[in-house]
Amino acid sequence: MVTIERVQSGVRMERRLLKVLKGLAEYLDLSLGDLLEGIVLHAFEQKLPFDDATIATVERLKTVYDLDLTAADSHHLREADEKGAMFDEHRRV
Repeated sequence: MVTIERVQSGVRMERRLLKVLKGLAEYLDLSLGDLLEGIVLHAFEQKLPFDDATIATVERLKTVYDLDLTAADSHHLREADEKGAMFDEHRRV
């Protein structure tokens, strides 16, 4: 076992993506933080974090939560403010 120090972080994430991640964490009996740590550590080493069975679970969860985003969308997401104006990263569109 490796001893680490964890810190609380407030990150914003697309709603449906977060639901899929929470569902997967529950399915795998992990905390959301543990799941994210594992995904990121695998990504840093250019390794796949999931086996085929887990990928199938992710696909089912994506259907349940209507998540249609792909990796190609990752740098093209825009968020609407309360009035419906669109925001792209740090600038108003």
